[in-house]
Amino acid sequence: MTDTIERFDFQAESRQLLDLMIHSVYSHKEIFLRELISNASDALDRRRFEAVSNPDALPDGTELEIWMEPDTDGRTLTIRDTGIGMSREEVIDLIGTIAKSGTREFTQKLKESKESDAVDLIGQFGVGFYSGFMVADKMTLVTRRTGEETGTKWESEGDGSYTLEEVTPEAVGTAITLHLKPADAEDGMDDFAEEWKLREIVKKYSDFVAYPIKMNVSREEIERDDEGKPVEGAEAKTVIEAQTLNSMKAIWLRGKDDVTDEEYAEFYKHIAHDWTPPLATIRANIEGTLEYKLLLFIPEKAPFDLYMREGRRGVQLYVKRVFIMDDCDALVPEYLRWVRGVVDSEDLSLNISREILQQDRQIQRMQKGLVGKVLDHLKQLRDDDAEKYTKFWGEFGRVLKEGTYTDHEVQDRILDLCRFDSTMDDGEQTSLQSYIDRMKDGQETIYYMTGETREAVEQSPHLEAFKEKGFEILILTDPVDEIWTQSVHEYEGKKLQSIGRGAVDLDDDGDKEEKEKAAQEKAETHASLIEMLKNALKDEVKDVRLSSRLTSSPACLVTDEGDLSPQLEQIMRASNQPVPESKRILELNPKHPLLEKMQGMYDADKDDAQLNDYAELLYGQAALAEGQAPSNPGRLAKLLAELMVRA
Repeated sequence: MTDTIERFDFQAESRQLLDLMIHSVYSHKEIFLRELISNASDALDRRRFEAVSNPDALPDGTELEIWMEPDTDGRTLTIRDTGIGMSREEVIDLIGTIAKSGTREFTQKLKESKESDAVDLIGQFGVGFYSGFMVADKMTLVTRRTGEETGTKWESEGDGSYTLEEVTPEAVGTAITLHLKPADAEDGMDDFAEEWKLREIVKKYSDFVAYPIKMNVSREEIERDDEGKPVEGAEAKTVIEAQTLNSMKAIWLRGKDDVTDEEYAEFYKHIAHDWTPPLATIRANIEGTLEYKLLLFIPEKAPFDLYMREGRRGVQLYVKRVFIMDDCDALVPEYLRWVRGVVDSEDLSLNISREILQQDRQIQRMQKGLVGKVLDHLKQLRDDDAEKYTKFWGEFGRVLKEGTYTDHEVQDRILDLCRFDSTMDDGEQTSLQSYIDRMKDGQETIYYMTGETREAVEQSPHLEAFKEKGFEILILTDPVDEIWTQSVHEYEGKKLQSIGRGAVDLDDDGDKEEKEKAAQEKAETHASLIEMLKNALKDEVKDVRLSSRLTSSPACLVTDEGDLSPQLEQIMRASNQPVPESKRILELNPKHPLLEKMQGMYDADKDDAQLNDYAELLYGQAALAEGQAPSNPGRLAKLLAELMVRA
């Protein structure tokens, strides 16, 4: 051990988090042991995997195990593992920095949480190591990484700082010593140095951990004779023996009838670092030319990093029950990135790497199998438990819809699972099949409209003629809707059409020919005015034409076929992607009094300067009606003021 001890300060947010941990009043304090055992298990997995390519990382005779060493008199508890250990830099990076991607969110949520929510947040935000401060007033970590001769000692009293010191541990691995606070039943503080309490916690949370969790147990033993009877006058002796506290059997290798729902829930919490039970469990044994086992979980809540680029992806991959990697994203497509679980293959090589995984045909086949099982289970959930499926869709529906344009092989299966708001949903979302079942006689098109909010869509002038004729409109407000609707053009033989794009033809009765004749007459009547409007707005719009979709509003803006919608343009700009220049089409209501008034003004004086002002007002009004800002708000406000004065 050196004489040099370096002191470091935590960041401000980390100090706030530590203070909350130390002074928390939550009763589920036992979760600290579950987290520390999970971390030790991960370190053992990493050392075992590293030994595949570097046998020196795991010399013969090395036992991969976790030890718990309670000291009742000294009020300490040490959790020791023979895992991969950490270098000094890793200690600073992994231990010295709390919840690197979520400290602020975690701190805020922890402040706002109720007691029952606290353990959920600790697991969700990956700050489990620091949950030790709920039961300890000081934590000491001593670690030595595989391949290094010296180690590092980290120590903190949770006061906003920590120290680092170079040490020379005898063995590779990590030992964490908690200097326990006094037991206090009123404060919910159990005696975590007691053997029975540690046994209880391990059985409850960590019985499935694949490595032995050991503890030296002392007991009184009386000398016995050959017949097993106590020797008269012999004094009892204290005997210390090592006992393994967990069963260690991989849960996915046990028979379905041998595993309880509670055991599945605890296993999920272990691998997902989540403290809420899963919404659903999926288990399958795939046999044939390619054999592998799946144990997958659908979370109840979306993880906080679901939409973060650096968020967790993938499932745990095992080969012949040997841990290979924690987040195998090659097995899980992006639109199922919320799936957690384990895949254990009998046919992959132990030396497989992430680079090979991306190209391995067996992995690609396994991914298809995984996708199929998940979609099958979601279909079953939809049919058998509507309430649970509604909960799933609210958490992960937006992400699942990404598969409609990224995985064309299962596009129809995902569309079957999709749920949408509708103008006729009565408070419940609808499926595409239910929409088709409610279609009007002769209707061959599924109509939809995209927008930022339901309220904005329902107030759009584009809906007027559709509402008047009783057509149902799907209301799509997720950003992903702007993308998948570009690649999905039909469902069950029915065309999908945006009511805000292209021309629409809603004439469905016997007077169609007569209406077409009347529309042609209107077009001829207003042809010269429309041409004037085209010239006045040539910098703003692609075209000006009469509309068949308006009944009460004077005008609306329509996206031409093949052009990007304003919402999609906004998404592309937010992603720093180049946006091609495009203009909208201005449609005018041929039955609106304003058009008749403008026609009269044009017939009286086609050079009337007010006509250009009216043109600008029409365009600005149409933009505002769909929630867009006009190109020149100041100019629009001025024209409105002048119009009010003239009125």
